[in-house]
Amino acid sequence: MFPDLIPGPSVIATTYRQLRKSREDAKDEPGAADFYYGEMEMRRHSKGWRTAERWMLQLYWLLSGYGLRASRALGWLALAMMTTILLLMGFGLPQDSPKQKATGTVPPGGGKVTFEIDADHPQNPTHDRFTTKRFEKALSVTLNSVVFRSSGQDLTTAGGYIEMASRFSEPVLLGLAALAIRGRVKR
Repeated sequence: MFPDLIPGPSVIATTYRQLRKSREDAKDEPGAADFYYGEMEMRRHSKGWRTAERWMLQLYWLLSGYGLRASRALGWLALAMMTTILLLMGFGLPQDSPKQKATGTVPPGGGKVTFEIDADHPQNPTHDRFTTKRFEKALSVTLNSVVFRSSGQDLTTAGGYIEMASRFSEPVLLGLAALAIRGRVKR
C-alpha cells in the first residue's frame, strides 16, 4: 500500500542503536545487549554495506553471535581443536622422531675433530596414523596452539602449517568466548 513508508534495515539499525544507547545510559545492560543484537542483525542484512563488511558481520554472527553467545564460540573452538588433532594425527606428526647423527673424521695424528650434526627431515607416517601415542602428541600441540605457544614438537611440513593455522584461529575463538562470558558476567 505505502512501500515508501516501510523502513529498510539501515534505518532500523539506527533505531536499534538509539534504543541501545538509551538502555546503556539507564544502566540496563541486558536490555542494551538485546538491542545490540538487533542492531547488528539489521547491519548484517542491510544492502548498503560493502561486501567485505557484510562477510565480516556474517562471520562474527556465525562464530559468536556478535560476541554475545559464549556457547557458540566454545563449540567452534572445540570443533577447531578436534579438527586440528585429527589433521595432526593424520598428516602433521612424523612417523618417528628424527634422530640426530654426528659424523666426523679424526686426523691420523690426533688434533682437532670437527663434527657435523644433522637431523633427518620428519617423514609422514605410512601406517598407524591414529594411535594413542600420536593422539597425545597431537593434543599437546593443539593445547599449546590455543595460547599462542609453539609446542617444540618435530612436525612434518604439513604439520607446521596446521599448527600455524591453529595458532591463529583457536585463540581468536577463545577470545570471542571470553568476550561473551565477560558480557554475561557484567550484566
